[in-house]
Amino acid sequence: MNTPPSKGNISQYITKGTIGKGTFGKVKLGIHKTTGEKVAIKILEKSKITSKDDMERINREITILRNFSHLNVIKINDIFETKDNYYILMEYCEKGELFNYIVEKQRLSEEEASYFYYQLINGLEYIHEHNVVHRDLKPENLLLEKGNILKIIDFGLSNYFTGQLLSTPCGSPCYASPEMVSGNKYNGFYIDVWSTG
Repeated sequence: MNTPPSKGNISQYITKGTIGKGTFGKVKLGIHKTTGEKVAIKILEKSKITSKDDMERINREITILRNFSHLNVIKINDIFETKDNYYILMEYCEKGELFNYIVEKQRLSEEEASYFYYQLINGLEYIHEHNVVHRDLKPENLLLEKGNILKIIDFGLSNYFTGQLLSTPCGSPCYASPEMVSGNKYNGFYIDVWSTG
C-alpha cells in the first residue's frame, strides 16, 4: 500500500458486528477502548487483493478520501496494517444507508427528498471541483448520520478526470448512464445521478 499506515494499533478498538461487505472484506463497527468513539472499520484481506489493478484502486480510493474534507463526503480517520489485513477507519454513520431509509419509509416527502438532493449535489460539486468522478453513485453508497446528514461513500471505482474522456464501464448497471451502458466514452461528471424511473 502506497499510503503509509498509522503507527497506532487496531487493538485499541473493540470490533462489533458486520455493518457492510465488499469485494476484499467486511466493514465492522469499531469502538475505541479508551474514548468510546465509534468508527466504521473497513477490513481489507490481503489474500483477496490479488492483482496490481486491485491495489491501485485501493490506493487511489484512500488517496482521494485522505485529501477530501467535506460535510457530505465520508472521512478517513486512520489506517492500520497487520500481516494479514489493512484496516481503514472511517466515520461511523449510525443511521445506515439511504437505500434502507427510503425502503422503510416507502415514500419521502418533497421537503425531505429535496434536503437529501441538496446534500448530494453539495458533495458532488466538491468532488468534481477536485477533478474526481465517483462512478458508482447509488442510494446504497450514501450513508446517513444524525440529523439525516448525508455522506457519500465507496470511492473504489472513482477516478481522476483530466480532460480525456473515460471509457471503463463500471458501477451498477441499473444506475448507469445511457452512454456508459451503450459503451460510449464519457466525461464522468454527468453520470453521477441515479435513475428515478
